[in-house]
Amino acid sequence: MAKLIYVANVSLDGYIEDAHGSFEWTAPTDEVFTFITDLVRPVGTYLYGRRMYETMAVWETQPALAAQSELMADFADVWQAADKIVYSTTLDVVATANTRLERRFGPDSVRDIKTSAASALTVGGPTLAAHAFNAGLVDECQLFIYPALVGEGKPAFPSDARIPLELLEERRFGNGVVNLRYRIQS
Repeated sequence: MAKLIYVANVSLDGYIEDAHGSFEWTAPTDEVFTFITDLVRPVGTYLYGRRMYETMAVWETQPALAAQSELMADFADVWQAADKIVYSTTLDVVATANTRLERRFGPDSVRDIKTSAASALTVGGPTLAAHAFNAGLVDECQLFIYPALVGEGKPAFPSDARIPLELLEERRFGNGVVNLRYRIQS
């Protein structure tokens, strides 16, 4: 069975964006960007909510972004090669290849995908991730903790969750970012 991994950039106080919806403080250095690209390289399917999908779709819909550097081109290639499932009741169409639109998150459907998948899946965005956490589908968390306090905003995790975690790995980067890899304990 393939793993479902929650990948998130998080402020030290636990938010993925500040109260104004900004996440500019998560701009990665080349070192962090290379690590993230290598982390998602083996991923076969990304699960996204609408907002996270729209944020990430630029890796295909804006070719000038990938043209900025070899690192960005590599990430764009990795992202475009994977399958994407977007869960949204408001999107009419998706703008990228290898992408399908689902109207609702179905835990049984995701379990079936995990069972048949040859490679890992990721879930992106805290709202969709909350559904996956509540359904017991998340196997690991890959958190990139940024040395910033934003005070309030969109929390990375559901506020009602009590989820025991086991630290598997940590990595420190030169810009103060720390990657923490956790396994969800049953």
